[in-house]
Amino acid sequence: MAFELPALPFAADALEPHMSARTFEFHHGKHHAAYVTNLNNLIKDTPLAAMSLDEVIKAASADLPAKQGIFNNAAQVWNHTFFWNSMKKGGGGKPSGKLAAMIESDLGGYDKFKEDFKAAGVGQFGSGWAWLVVEGGKLKIVKTANADTPLVHGQKALLTVDVWEHAYYLDYQNRRPDFIGAFLDHLVNWEFAEKNLG
Repeated sequence: MAFELPALPFAADALEPHMSARTFEFHHGKHHAAYVTNLNNLIKDTPLAAMSLDEVIKAASADLPAKQGIFNNAAQVWNHTFFWNSMKKGGGGKPSGKLAAMIESDLGGYDKFKEDFKAAGVGQFGSGWAWLVVEGGKLKIVKTANADTPLVHGQKALLTVDVWEHAYYLDYQNRRPDFIGAFLDHLVNWEFAEKNLG
């Protein structure tokens, strides 16, 4: 069963002016689609073709570097799908409920979280991701390079922002901090993060 490009969870223009339909045309329609196509080509007629995406990522990560190409494409399919769901129209602002309480106790409050999350994304050298994760029952902010994902580090992802240049360059050029600021202020989907918290 070949993997398919998942639909965006919102209309391509729903996040304007913070992320444009043109960005999604390339980011979802070209980059994400290419990872899906590449993954299907790499696992065709192998035992991995019968596995779930999570299983493919874990199997490939256990056999690096022999399966580096498979891992990179599978993890990028997973990371991008997770990123789309980490945003919503009219998102942003502060979380509430259990997640807000954990941000207070584990990360020093929302303002400190916002500062540290932005710093993780801005400070990721080259391409990668900034994540809010749960590890050992506590919230943590982590960053990963390229296709790396919390899934293979014993962490449970709650939300992410993509800091590959293709995520923001059409709308923000080289202003990565402005993009992450817009993500936090206007786009982040705290309901999705809360749901992932369980």
